[in-house]
Amino acid sequence: MSSSLALDKHTGAAPPPPPAPTSTGRLATWARDLLLGVRFALSGGREGWTRTTLTAVGIGLGVLLLLVAASVPTFLANKDQRLDDRRPTKLSAAAAKKSPRAFLISDGSSEYQDVTIGGFLVAAQGKEASLPPGLDRFPKAGEMFVSPALHDRLHGSGDAVLKARFAPYKEVGTIGGSGLDEPSELYFYGNPGDLATKPHSDLGYGNGWGKRLNLHDEVDPLLVAMIVMICVVLLIPVVLFIGTAVRFGGERRDRRLAALRLVGSDAAGTRRIAAGEALAAAVLGLVLGVVFLLVGRQFAPYVSITRTSAFPHDITPVPGIAALVALAVPVCAVAVTLFSLRAVSIEPLGVFRESAPRRRRVWWRLLLTLVGLALLLSDERLRATPAEREAQSIDPYRLASGASLTLIGLATLLPWLVEFVVRRLRGGSVPWQLAVRRLQLSGGTAARAVGGITVAVAGAIALQMMVSSVGDDFDKMTGQDPTRATLGVSSSVTDWKLAERLRAAAVKAPGVSRVTAEITGYAQTPRPGRKLDKDGEPLTVWITVGDCATLREKAKLPSCEDGDVFRARQTVHEEWDKDINTQTWQVARDGHEIDVAPDTKRGRLWRVPQGVKDVKGIRTPEGDDGSGLLITPGAIDASILGKGGGSTNLRVKTAADDPLAIDQARNAVMAVDPSLRMWAYTSSHRDSTYTSVRHGLAAGAILTTLLIGASLLVSLLEQLRERKRLLAALAAFGTKRSSLAWSLLWQTAIPVVLGLCVATAGGLALGWTLVRLINKHVVDWFVFLPLAAAGAGTMLLVTLLTLPALHRTMRATGLRTE
Repeated sequence: MSSSLALDKHTGAAPPPPPAPTSTGRLATWARDLLLGVRFALSGGREGWTRTTLTAVGIGLGVLLLLVAASVPTFLANKDQRLDDRRPTKLSAAAAKKSPRAFLISDGSSEYQDVTIGGFLVAAQGKEASLPPGLDRFPKAGEMFVSPALHDRLHGSGDAVLKARFAPYKEVGTIGGSGLDEPSELYFYGNPGDLATKPHSDLGYGNGWGKRLNLHDEVDPLLVAMIVMICVVLLIPVVLFIGTAVRFGGERRDRRLAALRLVGSDAAGTRRIAAGEALAAAVLGLVLGVVFLLVGRQFAPYVSITRTSAFPHDITPVPGIAALVALAVPVCAVAVTLFSLRAVSIEPLGVFRESAPRRRRVWWRLLLTLVGLALLLSDERLRATPAEREAQSIDPYRLASGASLTLIGLATLLPWLVEFVVRRLRGGSVPWQLAVRRLQLSGGTAARAVGGITVAVAGAIALQMMVSSVGDDFDKMTGQDPTRATLGVSSSVTDWKLAERLRAAAVKAPGVSRVTAEITGYAQTPRPGRKLDKDGEPLTVWITVGDCATLREKAKLPSCEDGDVFRARQTVHEEWDKDINTQTWQVARDGHEIDVAPDTKRGRLWRVPQGVKDVKGIRTPEGDDGSGLLITPGAIDASILGKGGGSTNLRVKTAADDPLAIDQARNAVMAVDPSLRMWAYTSSHRDSTYTSVRHGLAAGAILTTLLIGASLLVSLLEQLRERKRLLAALAAFGTKRSSLAWSLLWQTAIPVVLGLCVATAGGLALGWTLVRLINKHVVDWFVFLPLAAAGAGTMLLVTLLTLPALHRTMRATGLRTE
């Protein structure tokens, strides 16, 4: 009786409350569920391995480009260091005689077609002469060391003119990587043999290498804005794709999670398990990204993008940025997975997503874009006067934030637009209806796949509008006249015999139509009692010695014979020109002596003849106004001119229809003196920093396009894998394979077309805003045409590459199930 009462009492009692979860318990639960998700990702059989591998490959491609971007500071630092390491430290001739480390050196750089061939002419002077970086010994007379790229050019076909330039040298080795700016650089160290005796324009002495110039000028604000925009445009598509890759296999994952609910897991636990699967794929993607980087950078020396290449060790991410990537990718993978499951009700017998999905809201997507544009338009530069704007710098943080929000807003707008459009599509052919129905069921997946292209094209449109609007700011008019002279040659040695030798050599070069030669110097009044100007500087007059044809390049001569002397006055544009004319008339007066070698200790006196003809100077091919004393060789012994401020110059005119003529002229004068300074006449010159930014933009765009193409291919392959049984069933019931192929094409084309429309509208709006921000005007509103075509072409190519996989998917074996 007592036992039954006890039993009745026990059965009527309320159950004890469950213990409250502690923080340690919650962490243990999270860790247990995450590890379970990792186990599912790594041990889920062939199906699980395939899903995890595809996701990891997609993430790995994104990580690869992020790590390459993180390597840019290392690449630039290493490049600057190598340039500093091979700059010689100069010393005087007197000091060189006492230094055992001294060597002779002269610049040997030249141009060939549209590339620069750098290098030095060197010869050991002291017993312990300091070796150039990358060499194990100095070249002997008639020898040269060349870079691997120059070796390939010299031993390849089609560069006969280049081979002729280096014919006097015997190649005895290659320059090591420490002596090169980049692997593809054309560079050499040569010893012409008579370096110490031949009058060279830049002959000097050195005793070491590694002179740091510290030429780090402040970067133009426009270039800062361009660099910031390039980083935003190139990296946002990568981040978006990583977020897309995490969602690969979403439908199959939901079915697995429903099965977990059936065996007892709660809703929160299934989400944590899904996060664990994403975490495993993200960590594996990080590993693959590092492997891709380590393997890919071994091929960096053999790849040249916009004539830029890198050594393997240059592709080393900055540790801090690499750590940030390693932390951010797994965190983003987990966050994206939990975010994607926010509207999914996972129940034991199904998933809410398999019924009609909720419509997407558009207001917050538009808000992102509008906030981004508003952030850009809030810059105070837009409300400043032109004078105030010149003194204001561009805020890079505001620019990056505004551009990022605008582009991300465009990417988030695309899924809503695809859903909005396909919901209203009706009828059409069988392939069209299959594609539309698929997009109606899962348009978000297709839209996310092309989101990277949308952002890339929109950003590229904005950048191109910005770049085209500022291009003229970095084009400097040189004043040179390429129609009168093609090639200029100069030596610091004032020697009329050298001028005649150079002219005789240049005239014989094929394609040369005219050559003029001159030597220049300057003269002052004799010492002591030298006349000074108002600033306390000696009165000076420029001297040009040349034949009549040469002097006519500087002034209008009524008549000219050897032995004539002319006094040319400069065209007056400003007060400085008046001073030059005044000094010319004060110093070079008829019958007065002038010092034509004022840079020497004793000087050299020469008497200006009586009856000097006054003429008007004209614009020279170099863009200068001719002025000073113009003297024919018969009126002066040119050897008395000084060295310091004089030079021997040549102007060469080549045939415009012969592209090799200018290089053949270079070869001809270099055979006389290989260290001459030469330049091609051009009417304009583009800023080198701006050019580097443009090259960086092109290189980054190519890499991003390749990544987007690869990521889209992976994404489409994953979609085909998920629908393998459905496609196999359609084919088994008699659906034409061509219909399924066209449906795949339409299924890709519809989001792409909508994405390009969004990209064009958003890119033009962003581009206009940026152009207004930098106080410029839009030059071309149609820059989007080639960019949109490139985006469409990328998608078409990727779709065609998936056709073989589609063909395999439609086989009857796809109907198997486990």
